Amino acid sequence: MTMHPVEPGVTNAPGAGEALFGAAAADYAGYRPGVPDAAVRLLAATLHGVPAPVLLDLGAGTWQVPRALLAVVARLGHIDLVDVNPGRLAQAMAELEPVLGTTMASAFAGEAHTYSPQGPGRSPDPVTCCRAFHWVDRTAVLDMADRIASPQATVAVMGDGSLWTYDSDWTGALRELIQTYVDPSRRTGTRGTHAAPGRPYEDDFAASACSIVTEHRFPVTRAWTPANVVGYLCSTSFARPDLFTDRHEAFETEAVQLLDAYAAQGVLREESEFTMLLAHRPGAAS
Repeated sequence: MTMHPVEPGVTNAPGAGEALFGAAAADYAGYRPGVPDAAVRLLAATLHGVPAPVLLDLGAGTWQVPRALLAVVARLGHIDLVDVNPGRLAQAMAELEPVLGTTMASAFAGEAHTYSPQGPGRSPDPVTCCRAFHWVDRTAVLDMADRIASPQATVAVMGDGSLWTYDSDWTGALRELIQTYVDPSRRTGTRGTHAAPGRPYEDDFAASACSIVTEHRFPVTRAWTPANVVGYLCSTSFARPDLFTDRHEAFETEAVQLLDAYAAQGVLREESEFTMLLAHRPGAAS
């Protein structure tokens, strides 16, 4: 399987995330889908025998990976969250605090590849990146992971595309509507326009120290309401409110009307697939 960037956006653009999502922390947290249970259990299984794992979550966004992993790995020793956007980090820390128990958590605001452990005994295992690998300098991130991760560490890159890439009658109509409001170049932040997908993620891993990769797919069925779809769009690079200038309210009204026409008993179905790539160094336990 080939995992490519899955959402229109500028890849490897320093600072792009701040421009893209500076005002969207609440929408991002409220409307982005979570991590499937089966994927979480697989990730947890990679930590067998690790007494107090340190989770490094890159592009931490909405705290979905740490929240999910905490539910099945109570012995997590520390969680380090990394994101370019301080607003998302603040929301993540606030949402995680009630469920941390004895697990400690820290936040680092900056580009993923610039992260370094903030204290002794903080070599991560695992290193995770959920729906954000297309935003980072992937070569530099994998080099960073090799420098700081524990010898047996697993690097997990996961995601499932977006409603922009999902092919259905209602998403097709929604894309057409978005494009009547937003310039086709879909400017993303201050550093350029939508770029074509780069090389497959597997090639990034093959060129890194974590070159042993396994791929895992998990079918996912989601039920959206029109209101939830509109909320989700506010958290995306392709339909965030500032792209619409003064026409966003009109777009939302028209989008709800369009989605209502496609919804069956108020529900819009998405049949998707969540993909996880698990990578480690040659000779490390898989």
